[in-house]
Amino acid sequence: MGSTFGHIFRVTTFGESHGNSIGCIIDGCPPNILIDSTQIEADLQRRRPGQSALTSPRKETDSFVIHSGILDGRTLGTAIAITIANKDSDPSAYKPFADKFRPSHADFTYQQKYGIRDWRGGGRASARETACRVAAGSIAKQVLAQTCGVEIIAWVNQVGEIAADIDHSTVSTKAVEQTPVRCPDLIVAKQMEELIKKVRTEKDTVGGVVSCLCKNVPAGLGEPVFDKLEADLAKAMLSLPACKGFEVGSGFAGTKMRGSQHNDPFVRVNNVVQTTSNFSGGIQGGISNGMPIYFSLAFKPVATIFQSQQTVNTQGESVTIQPKGRHDPCVLPRAVPIVEAMAALVLADHLLRQRSNTPWQL
Repeated sequence: MGSTFGHIFRVTTFGESHGNSIGCIIDGCPPNILIDSTQIEADLQRRRPGQSALTSPRKETDSFVIHSGILDGRTLGTAIAITIANKDSDPSAYKPFADKFRPSHADFTYQQKYGIRDWRGGGRASARETACRVAAGSIAKQVLAQTCGVEIIAWVNQVGEIAADIDHSTVSTKAVEQTPVRCPDLIVAKQMEELIKKVRTEKDTVGGVVSCLCKNVPAGLGEPVFDKLEADLAKAMLSLPACKGFEVGSGFAGTKMRGSQHNDPFVRVNNVVQTTSNFSGGIQGGISNGMPIYFSLAFKPVATIFQSQQTVNTQGESVTIQPKGRHDPCVLPRAVPIVEAMAALVLADHLLRQRSNTPWQL
């Protein structure tokens, strides 16, 4: 029930962190869209573990297999099924916690909900599941690019107390990808990398902020009242492991402004209506207004720390644990392509929903 996302462009993911494989089924993708498999591979490589000294050393190639829905590189309009093998799983590291609840993980809550849980790395609660989202999101990106030229760029804007001052209108994917931490400010990126490495040596973790920009989004996407565009973006982003906050446009900073400062005046430039400022973040009344959409997400520190911690076991007895295994000291560098993927899934779904609103010719 909770494994499917979207209304028309629908994605269902399946599989556990240390099972045989994970995968997704994409339903509602328009036919005759040219799909570049190398782009899917590139997006998965940006998310995979073991890509730098800043990430988990788990060695997953994240190679994928497309089983259906695409012929000769073009979508058929039928369901697209993709699987990704788990080739470097090691559930033995989690065996000591099969009857213990790790602090700030989903162990206790899954046990309370289902009466059973997959203790092998967190099962469905593991960030391993997000590889499926990236694969599906990569297809959604290609749908958006070919139908209306949408471009989505995310980047790390803050790690711990170290924050970059980025002009989001000038950010490019090339600039983001030039550092392992995926911050387009080279000087600040170096400081972020040093902090993450320091935290790792201390057997601790650190959180931060990822920002995202969606360019060339057509006006009119989003549904009034409950399915507002920013509401669906918020749901998509808050569904990500470790995401604890979402803001769009001016966000919380807008609370410090007056309406006379915050309003975005409309003007007409070259027969195109646009606004002179963009505190709305490209969304007004829950519907895109044609301006760039930008938002930010807060990610908490990774819950697994290699220090002794107090907890309880399944019998409610107090115990002390000291986790081992392969974990990220900071999720942010690998979260960037996941954020882009989820933004693409939301926009692709709303694009198709908007097209379905076209009046019938009776």
